[in-house]
Amino acid sequence: MKSNVGGIDRTLRIVLGLVLIGLAATGTVGLWGWIGVVPLATGAIGWCPPYALFGWNTCSMKNKA
Repeated sequence: MKSNVGGIDRTLRIVLGLVLIGLAATGTVGLWGWIGVVPLATGAIGWCPPYALFGWNTCSMKNKA
């Protein structure tokens, strides 16, 4: 898997994921808040399946090939 999620995108995904999980854990929002696991995971690994499917890339790394 080639990284397709850039730095700012990764940071926002991780923060959003943690906020949603925190809200779900405290009961502030319903069970749907656990969907925060998805942006947290994609931000942590740096790869997003829909980005790969559509050919999007927010990662600024250049290929050296």
